[in-house]
Amino acid sequence: MSDSSFTIRTHRASLSKKEIREKVAQLYKTTPDLVFCFGFNTNFGGGKSSGFALIYDTLDFAKKFEPRYRLARQGVVEPKKTARKQRKERKNRMKKVRGTKKAAVKDAKKK
Repeated sequence: MSDSSFTIRTHRASLSKKEIREKVAQLYKTTPDLVFCFGFNTNFGGGKSSGFALIYDTLDFAKKFEPRYRLARQGVVEPKKTARKQRKERKNRMKKVRGTKKAAVKDAKKK
C-alpha cells in the first residue's frame, strides 16, 4: 500500500474523482480500481485540485483496510440498505444501554 497527497493542475474548473483516479493510476503505473481518492480541495477559479490517494497492491488489501463507505462510493461493494424504521429502532435500543453493551445491542438479530 502506498499513500500520497498530490496536486493536479488543469485548465478546467475541477476534475471528477474518476478522472483523478485514472491520472493517479497512470502516474504510479497501476490500475484505477486500486486507487482510492478522497479529501479534495479545489482552488477558487479552478486550475488546481489537491487531495489524498491511497494505492493498494490488490483489491483484497483494499477491501481489508479501506472504510466501507469509500468502497461503496467506488462501486467495489454494495452499500447495505436497512429500512429507516429499523435504523431508528436500533438507535433507540442502543440509547438504553451503556458502554460496550451497545455493540451487543447493535449486532443483535431477531430470533
